[in-house]
Amino acid sequence: MTKEIWKDIPQYEGCYQVSNLGRVRSLDREVVNSNGIVRNLKGKLMSQSTSGGYLQVGLNGKKCKRVHQMVAMAFLGHVPNGHILVVDHIDENKLNNNLNNLRIVSNRENLSRRGGYSKYVGVTWCKPNKKWRSQININGRIKNLGNFENEIGAHNA
Repeated sequence: MTKEIWKDIPQYEGCYQVSNLGRVRSLDREVVNSNGIVRNLKGKLMSQSTSGGYLQVGLNGKKCKRVHQMVAMAFLGHVPNGHILVVDHIDENKLNNNLNNLRIVSNRENLSRRGGYSKYVGVTWCKPNKKWRSQININGRIKNLGNFENEIGAHNA
Protein backbone atom coordinates (compact mmCIF):
# COMPACT_ATOMS: atom_id res chain seq x y z
CA MET A 1 0.00 0.00 0.00
CA THR A 2 1.31 3.44 -0.95
CA LYS A 3 1.85 5.92 1.87
CA GLU A 4 -0.16 9.11 1.38
CA ILE A 5 2.02 12.22 1.22
CA TRP A 6 0.53 15.72 1.36
CA LYS A 7 2.02 18.88 -0.18
CA ASP A 8 0.86 22.49 -0.40
CA ILE A 9 -0.80 23.45 -3.66
CA PRO A 10 1.24 26.23 -5.30
CA GLN A 11 -0.51 29.62 -4.96
CA TYR A 12 -2.68 28.15 -2.15
CA GLU A 13 0.06 27.49 0.43
CA GLY A 14 -1.26 27.28 3.98
CA CYS A 15 -4.85 26.89 2.77
CA TYR A 16 -5.01 23.72 0.65
CA GLN A 17 -2.94 20.60 0.10
CA VAL A 18 -3.00 17.76 -2.43
CA SER A 19 -1.79 14.21 -1.91
CA ASN A 20 0.16 11.82 -4.10
CA LEU A 21 -3.04 9.74 -4.23
CA GLY A 22 -5.03 12.59 -5.82
CA ARG A 23 -6.98 13.74 -2.77
CA VAL A 24 -7.36 17.42 -1.80
CA ARG A 25 -7.85 18.88 1.66
CA SER A 26 -8.27 22.31 3.18
CA LEU A 27 -6.21 23.25 6.24
CA ASP A 28 -7.27 24.85 9.51
CA ARG A 29 -7.06 28.61 8.99
CA GLU A 30 -8.45 32.01 9.87
CA VAL A 31 -10.50 33.85 7.27
CA VAL A 32 -11.53 37.51 7.39
CA ASN A 33 -14.87 38.18 5.69
CA SER A 34 -15.90 41.42 3.97
CA ASN A 35 -17.20 42.85 7.29
CA GLY A 36 -13.78 42.39 8.92
CA ILE A 37 -14.98 39.51 11.08
CA VAL A 38 -12.42 36.75 11.64
CA ARG A 39 -13.67 33.17 11.39
CA ASN A 40 -11.79 29.99 12.17
CA LEU A 41 -12.26 27.37 9.50
CA LYS A 42 -11.58 23.72 10.26
CA GLY A 43 -9.68 21.79 7.62
CA LYS A 44 -11.43 18.96 5.80
CA LEU A 45 -11.12 16.53 2.92
CA MET A 46 -12.57 18.26 -0.14
CA SER A 47 -15.29 16.66 -2.24
CA GLN A 48 -14.50 16.33 -5.94
CA SER A 49 -16.81 16.76 -8.91
CA THR A 50 -16.40 15.87 -12.56
CA SER A 51 -16.17 18.30 -15.47
CA GLY A 52 -15.18 17.26 -18.98
CA GLY A 53 -14.27 13.83 -17.62
CA TYR A 54 -11.73 15.25 -15.16
CA LEU A 55 -12.02 15.50 -11.37
CA GLN A 56 -11.99 19.03 -10.00
CA VAL A 57 -12.26 20.84 -6.68
CA GLY A 58 -13.52 24.31 -5.82
CA LEU A 59 -10.87 26.34 -3.98
CA ASN A 60 -11.66 29.46 -1.97
CA GLY A 61 -15.34 28.80 -2.56
CA LYS A 62 -15.26 29.59 -6.26
CA LYS A 63 -12.25 28.75 -8.42
CA CYS A 64 -12.44 25.14 -9.67
CA LYS A 65 -9.09 23.48 -10.31
CA ARG A 66 -8.48 20.12 -11.93
CA VAL A 67 -6.99 17.63 -9.49
CA HIS A 68 -4.42 16.15 -11.90
CA GLN A 69 -3.05 19.67 -12.48
CA MET A 70 -2.69 20.27 -8.74
CA VAL A 71 -0.93 16.91 -8.19
CA ALA A 72 1.49 17.68 -11.03
CA MET A 73 2.16 21.20 -9.72
CA ALA A 74 2.85 20.04 -6.17
CA PHE A 75 4.81 16.85 -6.88
CA LEU A 76 6.27 17.23 -10.40
CA GLY A 77 6.97 20.97 -10.37
CA HIS A 78 4.63 21.48 -13.32
CA VAL A 79 3.85 25.08 -14.22
CA PRO A 80 0.71 25.29 -16.40
CA ASN A 81 1.65 26.99 -19.67
CA GLY A 82 -1.29 26.60 -21.97
CA HIS A 83 -0.80 23.71 -24.35
CA ILE A 84 2.99 23.57 -24.52
CA LEU A 85 3.51 21.02 -21.73
CA VAL A 86 0.51 19.15 -20.35
CA VAL A 87 -0.26 16.58 -17.67
CA ASP A 88 -0.83 13.12 -19.17
CA HIS A 89 -2.69 10.25 -17.52
CA ILE A 90 -0.48 7.26 -18.35
CA ASP A 91 -3.35 4.76 -18.19
CA GLU A 92 -5.61 7.23 -20.08
CA ASN A 93 -8.12 7.16 -17.17
CA LYS A 94 -8.90 10.83 -16.44
CA LEU A 95 -10.22 9.88 -12.98
CA ASN A 96 -6.95 8.23 -11.85
CA ASN A 97 -4.99 11.15 -10.39
CA ASN A 98 -2.46 9.05 -8.51
CA LEU A 99 1.02 10.57 -8.85
CA ASN A 100 2.32 7.27 -10.32
CA ASN A 101 -0.17 7.67 -13.18
CA LEU A 102 0.79 11.24 -14.14
CA ARG A 103 3.61 12.63 -16.26
CA ILE A 104 4.45 15.87 -18.03
CA VAL A 105 4.57 15.60 -21.83
CA SER A 106 4.34 17.86 -24.86
CA ASN A 107 0.84 18.53 -26.12
CA ARG A 108 1.77 16.80 -29.41
CA GLU A 109 2.79 13.62 -27.56
CA ASN A 110 -0.40 13.72 -25.50
CA LEU A 111 -2.58 14.08 -28.61
CA SER A 112 -0.70 11.37 -30.51
CA ARG A 113 -1.74 8.81 -27.88
CA ARG A 114 -5.40 9.38 -28.67
CA GLY A 115 -6.92 7.68 -31.67
CA GLY A 116 -6.61 9.59 -34.91
CA TYR A 117 -3.49 11.57 -34.17
CA SER A 118 -0.01 10.88 -35.40
CA LYS A 119 3.41 11.56 -33.96
CA TYR A 120 3.99 13.65 -37.09
CA VAL A 121 2.75 17.20 -37.54
CA GLY A 122 -0.03 17.47 -40.13
CA VAL A 123 -0.79 13.74 -40.18
CA THR A 124 -4.06 12.27 -38.86
CA TRP A 125 -5.96 9.00 -39.17
CA CYS A 126 -9.01 9.29 -41.40
CA LYS A 127 -11.55 6.81 -40.07
CA PRO A 128 -14.01 6.77 -43.04
CA ASN A 129 -11.43 5.67 -45.62
CA LYS A 130 -9.10 3.93 -43.13
CA LYS A 131 -6.02 5.79 -44.32
CA TRP A 132 -3.52 8.34 -43.00
CA ARG A 133 -4.24 11.88 -44.21
CA SER A 134 -1.53 14.46 -44.73
CA GLN A 135 -2.36 18.19 -44.62
CA ILE A 136 -0.41 21.42 -44.51
CA ASN A 137 -1.42 24.91 -43.43
CA ILE A 138 -0.38 27.63 -45.90
CA ASN A 139 -1.28 31.20 -44.97
CA GLY A 140 -4.16 30.01 -42.80
CA ARG A 141 -5.62 27.69 -45.44
CA ILE A 142 -5.53 23.90 -45.09
CA LYS A 143 -4.23 22.07 -48.17
CA ASN A 144 -4.87 18.33 -48.35
CA LEU A 145 -1.76 16.46 -49.55
CA GLY A 146 -3.48 13.11 -49.88
CA ASN A 147 -4.40 9.88 -48.13
CA PHE A 148 -1.82 7.16 -47.53
CA GLU A 149 -1.72 3.51 -46.49
CA ASN A 150 0.82 4.16 -43.75
CA GLU A 151 1.77 6.94 -41.38
CA ILE A 152 5.31 7.39 -42.68
CA GLY A 153 4.04 7.83 -46.24
CA ALA A 154 1.72 10.62 -45.10
CA HIS A 155 4.60 12.20 -43.18
CA ASN A 156 6.91 12.09 -46.21
CA ALA A 157 4.28 13.87 -48.31
